[in-house]
Amino acid sequence: MIGLLGFAAIWGLGLWRGVRGLAIWAATAFWLSVILLAHAPFVGAEGPARLIGGDLQGWLVFGILLLLVGLYRLAFRAVKARVRVATPPAPAGGFSDAELNRYARHILLREIGGPGQKRLKAAKVLVVGAGGLGSPALMYLAASGVGTIGVIDPDLVEASNLQRQVIHADARIGMPKVFSAEAAMKALNPFIEVRPYHRRLDETSAALVAEYDLILDGTDNFDTRELVNLACVRAGKPLVAGAITQWEGQLSVWDPARGAPCAACVFPNRPAPGMVPTCAEAGVASPLPGIIGAMMAAEAVKLITGAGQPLRGRLMIHDALYAETRVIGVKRRADCPVCGSIPSP
Repeated sequence: MIGLLGFAAIWGLGLWRGVRGLAIWAATAFWLSVILLAHAPFVGAEGPARLIGGDLQGWLVFGILLLLVGLYRLAFRAVKARVRVATPPAPAGGFSDAELNRYARHILLREIGGPGQKRLKAAKVLVVGAGGLGSPALMYLAASGVGTIGVIDPDLVEASNLQRQVIHADARIGMPKVFSAEAAMKALNPFIEVRPYHRRLDETSAALVAEYDLILDGTDNFDTRELVNLACVRAGKPLVAGAITQWEGQLSVWDPARGAPCAACVFPNRPAPGMVPTCAEAGVASPLPGIIGAMMAAEAVKLITGAGQPLRGRLMIHDALYAETRVIGVKRRADCPVCGSIPSP
């Protein structure tokens, strides 16, 4: 029967060429329409009907069965999409199949590979600030597979944050930023641990620095920046620090324990009041925090895996308005009041 052979050809060729879903069902519906039209009494196409085989009643029943199968497949997919499948735990010291698939593009990089991805999984990174710079940094750390991510911030999500703080959402306005960030990171990567600290970093909470391998500072006030720098110097932890204003951002890795300067070496004095306005006072281009924040995450990945050359002893300055980037060398100061007493490696 040519009718059945036609259906077999459609599905056989579709499977062979990798055509699935709507396209193959559309071809099936078209062929069924041709068959029904050939058997319709008002057409009078007895020759084609005999060639196709069967009768109108039989093909109508066949069409109804096809329709039921199609509806069943649609309903099954809809139910499956709404059910969250439990992810099997990773074997001790290794990766589950789901994790290997997730991090495959990292593992293919010769600078990272399997050993580097294991180091990312074992790493503990603390991000100070879940705002403009912290948002993209946190998301890319989570996507990269950093095993434990701490985030500390005292603020709540506000509508004015959403112009640049992409980790948050309109539905989470009023929620503490650290819990909003936790929800976004866990939604992106359920294999990581997120530790939210809804508090301001002060002399007491600065002790958290010692619990982590690497610190990222994305804050926008000098008190916190100085405190983070001091805590990292005392704990011997590398600090990836970013800053932004209007169209310009800067980034460096402060790490005196490994021969690089600390922040106080390069910026020993605060600028005069009003010389460096905050984002709330002077504004900031929406994509700029994404650019600098993503580069902060890239520096973190390099520091953890040993890939490439981090920005130790170098300060990167990016001008988004004119698409210019400069990198200048910076050195430790022997008379630095923060890290001057630390011997060079």
